[in-house]
Amino acid sequence: QVQVVESGGGLVQAGGSLRLSCTASRSVFDAYAVAWFRQAPGQERDGVACVSWSGDTAWYADSVKGRFTISRDSANNTVYLQMNSLKPEDTAMYYCAPASVVAGLIVPLREFTSWGQGTQVTVSS
Repeated sequence: QVQVVESGGGLVQAGGSLRLSCTASRSVFDAYAVAWFRQAPGQERDGVACVSWSGDTAWYADSVKGRFTISRDSANNTVYLQMNSLKPEDTAMYYCAPASVVAGLIVPLREFTSWGQGTQVTVSS
């Protein structure tokens, strides 16, 4: 069974930066695009950034464009999310998963069920 581990979250003031990391226990990420998702209390989990399997194409939700950058290190099965100019509305639990982009929306692969524990990002005003 695939194990996904997210890390790098924390408490930061508005305008600050964080870098999230996501690793998989085996090379399940190799064949797929991988995305970061976030979920705030009482809200649905939404995709914020996705990187292609080759790493040369990225997609972003409008809310994070120009502030977040996704990248991947396939040799180490790791995907990163650099978050700059953080806002209080970025506060959420962040997760990663194999994903696809459908009609402009970042969605997890239907067959993926091994969600990690996530990493909490809290942005104070």
